[in-house]
Amino acid sequence: GDVSIRAVCEAARVGAPTLYRLFGDKDALLAAVVDRGFERYLASKRAAVPSGDPVQDLRDGWDAHVAFALAQPACYRLMYSPALAGRPEAAREAHRMLTGVIERIAAAGRLTVPVERAANMVMAANVGVALSLLRPGADPDPALSDAVRDAVVTAVTTPETPAGTPPGPSASPATTLRTRLAHTPPPGFTPAETALLHEWLGRLEHPTH
Repeated sequence: GDVSIRAVCEAARVGAPTLYRLFGDKDALLAAVVDRGFERYLASKRAAVPSGDPVQDLRDGWDAHVAFALAQPACYRLMYSPALAGRPEAAREAHRMLTGVIERIAAAGRLTVPVERAANMVMAANVGVALSLLRPGADPDPALSDAVRDAVVTAVTTPETPAGTPPGPSASPATTLRTRLAHTPPPGFTPAETALLHEWLGRLEHPTH
């Protein structure tokens, strides 16, 4: 709301007719900026090589997200503005990439909640922390991101506990099995049987009360 077409034209050294011809209106111009922002954000995500520890990959992805926000504050605020008319495909790709990491955690038997819920929890907390750090006049807390990240990771994953220590939260067997079956369908099952098995596991993930 603080961006004026006139200011944009002056900064870009073009006339208003050129801008309107290229983008149509202010909303479309801002949507193009958001597209560019997500493309920059996804460039590093696409280049990242998965490690053997998906939980650490989740932590690293969180840190990269916050680092991008701090490096591109104005663009990041626009990317996650509630006033944005719609989410670009790149934003959906970012969520799919996060979900992929969560699915690897589930397949490793270390996820304590359903995949989509875990992805939504991580995304909401990650974006919330980033926007909090960018809030005008906010007192920067260098430990805030790490503290929230560790709390969320602890909430959705099982810990690696040394031998002899009490076990922490247990993984969800239904989530683990459902994720593994999605990537490696059981041999000898018909499509109908596989679909029924997924339905049953989904009911176990989300029991009715």
